[in-house]
Amino acid sequence: MTGIDRRRFLGIAGGSLTLLAAAACSVDSGPGSSSGGKRIGISMPTKSSERWVADGNNIVNQFKALGYTTDLQYAEDVIENQVSQLENMLTQGANALVIAAIDNKSLTGVLNQAKQNKVAVIAYDRLIRDTANVDYYATFDNFTVGVLQAKYIVERLGAPNAPAPLNIELFAGSPDDNNTFFFFNGAMSVLQPLIDAGKLVVRSGQTRVEQVTTLRWEGATAQSRMENLLSAHYAAANVDAVLSPYDGLSIGILSALKAVGYGSAKKMPIVTGQDAEKASVKSIIAGEQTQTVFKDTRELAKRAVQMTNAMLTGGTPETNDTSTYDNGAKKVPSYLLQPVSVDKSNYRQALIDTGYYTDKDLQ
Repeated sequence: MTGIDRRRFLGIAGGSLTLLAAAACSVDSGPGSSSGGKRIGISMPTKSSERWVADGNNIVNQFKALGYTTDLQYAEDVIENQVSQLENMLTQGANALVIAAIDNKSLTGVLNQAKQNKVAVIAYDRLIRDTANVDYYATFDNFTVGVLQAKYIVERLGAPNAPAPLNIELFAGSPDDNNTFFFFNGAMSVLQPLIDAGKLVVRSGQTRVEQVTTLRWEGATAQSRMENLLSAHYAAANVDAVLSPYDGLSIGILSALKAVGYGSAKKMPIVTGQDAEKASVKSIIAGEQTQTVFKDTRELAKRAVQMTNAMLTGGTPETNDTSTYDNGAKKVPSYLLQPVSVDKSNYRQALIDTGYYTDKDLQ
């Protein structure tokens, strides 16, 4: 990956913390036996993304199979809700917390409480920064996600052997999500040499991550930005590719493109994505979105549950990375799963044959 040290690209984002009441959405799996009746608090960011709903359900089901009681809550992308929900989980006697953080720096106080109560903490998919009170981290190889997206663009465009420079625009995720910086820097490890050589042209000139982030991963925000880019920079030129880090952004980007004739009067550019959400897989099958990166959340849930169970039963969680994820207070021992690039040519093998979706799901 062009020799780039992944540890250089840990993201830094800030967040403000105020006190608000939390509206919780909970699922209780009921008491069990093999777990000794221990209770797990599971904190997910939002129900507005189908992947987090799938994650929450997968985690609950796997803890339930081991006999744990679970408390699953969604904070609807409101930082204060997530903090309040976690505080309530501790008050109700949680023995462990599995957390997909909304903002990577806003949980220091509540995790201090967890430490004082000897509660195990697993960061789920999103690294929690600036606190030593994170025991383990379960995620995918997020740098590789960006590499897969960028390599797909380069291969489909035929760069660097294309006869003329090709136009590309760049999008990144939310600035308060640590993964945003891994995704972006993985992609730029592939794209930047071609931009520097003039083979790829970013007509907007927006190539730094702070110029292209999308707060809270909002599709409507991405759509608005794409509309502005097209109006300002592509009145007399076509965009050939759009680096989109997530399917929810891709849908918004595609809406902006279609509104000015791409996909009909103009050739649709290559548009990447991530998470293999149903709407985007259908879009790929229909020939609109081009690619997504599949992260099997069943396997991620399994890894987080195994880590938690090991901690609560006196074992040692399995890890395969102890150096990449420095959160500013410690190097968090991690388990990284491998993502898979998916397009129209292999979606059936990757998504249907593995049982992640059925044919009916994608009709």
